Amino acid sequence: MNILNDLLDRLDTDARVRTVLVGAHWTVVCSRFCGLASTFTSDNPHGHDPVRSVGHLHEKSARELAEYARSDNLLEASIGLATINSLLAVDESSAVEVNAVEVLIEHGRGKNVALVGHFPFIPRLRPIVGQLWVIEQRPAEGDYPSESAADLIPRADVVAITSSALINHTLDGLLALCRPEALVMMLGPSTPLSPVLFDLGVTILSGARVLDETAVLLTIGQGASFQQVEGVRLLTFRRSKWNLS
Repeated sequence: MNILNDLLDRLDTDARVRTVLVGAHWTVVCSRFCGLASTFTSDNPHGHDPVRSVGHLHEKSARELAEYARSDNLLEASIGLATINSLLAVDESSAVEVNAVEVLIEHGRGKNVALVGHFPFIPRLRPIVGQLWVIEQRPAEGDYPSESAADLIPRADVVAITSSALINHTLDGLLALCRPEALVMMLGPSTPLSPVLFDLGVTILSGARVLDETAVLLTIGQGASFQQVEGVRLLTFRRSKWNLS
């Protein structure tokens, strides 16, 4: 978990936790800002992985709650990553407001692309890239199992990794498989928009920032998929243009 350690060590501020909301698909933590992360749960029977201090999470400081990102309890790790995102200040003037699939189309046309995570834009991407390998822990038809990463990622010109890999603690290993010359992208609303990830070899960060906290809490609290979440802005940062306020 070296990457998580780096992200946590580089947090330079703290804040009061105002809200913690765990929705069916997305988790929201509001502290300095409002941060998102995918809601992950284990395959264990119901009740076998309780969240520590549940009902009192809002009484912790954001730095304390961010430590949950280290947890092997996936739901705790989801809360921790959302908290990290709630503390990050970003200079949005350095970003491009674009969907991640447009970036992959731009850079992956005719090339070998490894996509870690099954995203809804796959049918749009597949006819444009040269070869598309979708690597998934729970593979659907046409996907490759996670064990295939060691064979496929080193062959890819473009590697796009779901930021949920921070929640299940697989990101370190995935980045280690990327060729030095590969374009490496992290994508999804869980993505920490932090220069730490650029320092560790990521080329492009494609994530989201909350514009309307009330709308986000309302839609996620009612079970929204990300396409249904209101009050967010998609942002993409390239390593050469990063600027942090």
